[in-house]
Amino acid sequence: KYESRVSLFFWMSVCTCLTYGNECTKASAQSCGECIQAGEKCGWCTDEDFLKQGEQKSTRCDEIEALITKGCSKASIEDPRGTVTVNKNQALTDRTKDGVKLKPDQITQIQPQKLTLDLRSGEAQTFNLTFKRAEDYPIDLYYLMDLSYSMKDDLENVKNLGTDLMFEMQKITSDFRIGFGSFVEKTVMPYISTTPAKLLNPCTSDQNCTSPFSYKNVLSLTADGSQFNNLVSKQQISGNLDSPEGGFDAIMQVTVCANQIGWRNVTRLLVFSTDAGFHFAGDGKLGGIVLPNDGKCHLQENMYTMSHYYDYPSIAHLVQKLSENNIQTIFAVTEEFQPVYQELKNLIPKSAVGTLSSDSGNVIKLIIDAYNSLSSEIILENSRLPEGVSISYISHCKNGVSEKGENGRKCSNISIGDQVTFEVAVTAKGCPSNGKSETIKIKPLGFTEEVEIVLNFICECECHEDGIPNSPACHFGNGTLECGACRCNEGRIGRVCECSKDEVRTEDLDANCRMDNGTDICSNNGDCVCGTCECKKRDNPEERYSGKFCECDNFNCDRSNNKLCGGHGRCECRKCICDANYTGSACDCSLDTSTCLASNKQICNGRGICECGVCKCTDSKFQGPTCEICPTCPGVCTEHKDCVQCRAFGTGDKKDTCEKECSYFNLIIKKKKEELPQPNDQPYINHCKERDANDCWFFFTYATKNDVPPSGKKKCPSGPDIIPIVAGVVAGIVLIGLALLIIWKLLMIIHDRREFAKFEKEKMNAKWDAGENPIYKSAVTTVVNPKYEGK
Repeated sequence: KYESRVSLFFWMSVCTCLTYGNECTKASAQSCGECIQAGEKCGWCTDEDFLKQGEQKSTRCDEIEALITKGCSKASIEDPRGTVTVNKNQALTDRTKDGVKLKPDQITQIQPQKLTLDLRSGEAQTFNLTFKRAEDYPIDLYYLMDLSYSMKDDLENVKNLGTDLMFEMQKITSDFRIGFGSFVEKTVMPYISTTPAKLLNPCTSDQNCTSPFSYKNVLSLTADGSQFNNLVSKQQISGNLDSPEGGFDAIMQVTVCANQIGWRNVTRLLVFSTDAGFHFAGDGKLGGIVLPNDGKCHLQENMYTMSHYYDYPSIAHLVQKLSENNIQTIFAVTEEFQPVYQELKNLIPKSAVGTLSSDSGNVIKLIIDAYNSLSSEIILENSRLPEGVSISYISHCKNGVSEKGENGRKCSNISIGDQVTFEVAVTAKGCPSNGKSETIKIKPLGFTEEVEIVLNFICECECHEDGIPNSPACHFGNGTLECGACRCNEGRIGRVCECSKDEVRTEDLDANCRMDNGTDICSNNGDCVCGTCECKKRDNPEERYSGKFCECDNFNCDRSNNKLCGGHGRCECRKCICDANYTGSACDCSLDTSTCLASNKQICNGRGICECGVCKCTDSKFQGPTCEICPTCPGVCTEHKDCVQCRAFGTGDKKDTCEKECSYFNLIIKKKKEELPQPNDQPYINHCKERDANDCWFFFTYATKNDVPPSGKKKCPSGPDIIPIVAGVVAGIVLIGLALLIIWKLLMIIHDRREFAKFEKEKMNAKWDAGENPIYKSAVTTVVNPKYEGK
């Protein structure tokens, strides 16, 4: 019992918190603008006569249904709603339209392209983005290769990469361009040897290597595959001292130097080929380089000139720049470093990792597979959101698959021509940026197309524009009358700005807040503001103090069945105002008499009065909810039994006084029970079954017409049969005697057998004594020769 009570109390406490939580009333809004920013469900009542005496201005702010319940008409409630407006909505296209191949900037893969959202605090505005992967979409691919000495054999295979890759990529797109760049390491110690000889040839004397460099753009993006082969074939290997390479410097320059590399607004692929690890932010301290990478282009004559000045970029910095420039990265690395770059891939969206053979012989297949993997996945990314604004996604991908949360940004296994939809919801909390418009962008990672979204924040109600500054209604112009209430000027307070902040508490003003000298200020249920009581708010918004001195409330009335005013009235100033058909201090007395009707349609069976819907029986013999139960009253069948018996059979207690006492009914005799009237034959038929002094049953029926037809034949019990009883007793005695004899005989046989077995056992155990005769002497005499020595 103890545990159940504790559990119930806890549950009730939780329910109370959930029920009474109301963000509108908790905000204590002093204006319509503050109210609508408190939450999505909040409304403001503009009716000037809405507030009751003692209520604060913030009472105008509440949930819509609560305001209507308090008496505010729907027409007087300010409840602005947000909207979604589509400003640009070009249809999705393919590369070819009406037989004409479109330019890259004419292709549309995402729809719509521009929207305007009007955001109300707490209210999500939802719209759909549709993406369709276009056929024959242009591709720019830049091959960035590690030219440290360990990649010597790989360079030989890459020299013919241009034409071969161009041939394979033309199966995917007719518009393909390729570029080439290389990297080694920062040109400072301890990454390379800075001796004059090693600066000229970092390899051994028998190896002809080029001078070390950080990053070099060998070939900007071009559609000429043979030019790629020619320039790459002229490249020489270089060398450095440590194992990690400066690839991050090269990736950063390839990403941000769009003009030098020649990136178009198409699909951009960066193939990063190496057989070693990488340096990242902080490693530059080994060479005395402490300035963070600035993320800007520093190419002069296609060479990175600031490697000795700026540190390596961080991974987060690279992710940001790759995303801003819509570049998808393919890491073509040897098997030894595949796990390292796999972890790097997890940090860089829209990237892939392929295992490079020892001589880069499989690089074309690796690029094709990685591209197919990247292009078959669409991931939405949004720009930085203003403070207080949140965004959520729900993806509707192929085969009816839908995802929420982080997976709501993605759709996989998208083929050319497939169309997928994303449901986007944008929500604002409060009024960010002081009501100024903000712009955010959403785009698919790896694509240049984006959706521009202009955010407008609803910070004020429509009635704010109609406000009357310095209105006479606000105490001689000390405030602006807007939305049915006074918005006080600086330094003024009160419902109508009637008081200065410096005059809030004085004895004269406090006296106006007492009912008399012996009572508390505002009955201890409110605050005295400028000589006027402003009643306190309750945690439950349904409960309110009211009155000039906050002396009234709507929650301290009498209760019935744990309900205020019995659930059949309303509480006003601590008194119940009952609904129709109810009365009493707790409205618990019903005036409805339908619950007092007996089966005969009489109120309380005519033996009581109906009070508050319950019968009170005036006849002490009767009881029950409708005074129909009489435990001490004889039954009707018993009442008629003696008279029926004497008139039908001439027996019974009244046989001598039958004519005098039993002539009050008509008698119809039937010979068989089955001939008696049945309940369905005529109304008000009742059946009776009684027993007489001889244990004979007789049956009769009676009706309200006083026709009581009993049966004409009794049903008496038959006497006992003597012969079977005697025969049974004799047979029982004989059988019991035989059974006793048989049992005695069995016991004797068992006893004899046990005695015989005992005799046999004693016989077997008997033994005879074999002792010698004491007077017996042997006839043999033995004599020993004294001379005999045993020889």
